[in-house]
Amino acid sequence: MEKIVILTGAGISAESGLGTFRDAGGLWAEHRIEDVATPDGFARNPALVHCFYNARRVQAAQARPNAAHMALARLQAEARAEVVIVTQNVDGLHEAAGSRDAIHMHGELSRALCAACGHRWQAALSMSERDTCPRCSAHACRPDVVWFGELPYRMEEILDHLAGASIFAAIGTSGQVWPAAGFAQEAACAGARCVEINLEPSAVSDDFHKVLRGRASDVVPGWVAGVLSGNGS
Repeated sequence: MEKIVILTGAGISAESGLGTFRDAGGLWAEHRIEDVATPDGFARNPALVHCFYNARRVQAAQARPNAAHMALARLQAEARAEVVIVTQNVDGLHEAAGSRDAIHMHGELSRALCAACGHRWQAALSMSERDTCPRCSAHACRPDVVWFGELPYRMEEILDHLAGASIFAAIGTSGQVWPAAGFAQEAACAGARCVEINLEPSAVSDDFHKVLRGRASDVVPGWVAGVLSGNGS
């Protein structure tokens, strides 16, 4: 069976109202990345970090999947191939659209993690530095998201999927965050046909065999229809 591996980034969720840290005027623009998205920032000021992620969690809970998320769920349901969705996004919009078993390489806003014992659980909508771990009772609760300077989740599994891919697609990614920025090269070396779908050229557009420009909600449904009909990658 053929395998289609899809990497999604912030661009696919931006159309659902969830901005990226590069957007002017958004939630990220109010804070330095070093203060709210690094282990050192959390150690310095856990209250600020929890406040920031509480706001993001509320935004994600209110967001709805757009046409691009829905199209990928359709591809997964109808393709005569294994369709693996790997996402850099920490929202749950792929699942809300009906996709199954998405690999959240940067974690999930809806999950909490104990920095002391490693236990994970469903996060409350609002977390604080006063929370205790339900397993070990430590005051070490944090969002279960991968911060800058930390290793993404499930990398060995992701690399195995890339090695077996016949099609690799990157949707709404900047190509500036590693190791995801190297996924096209990994897949191409294994023989995959690589396509980039993005509003603007990414930092690694030259690594792709085919580039489609436009909003994800406009372009992805047509690309999915073409893959399902056998008329292109």
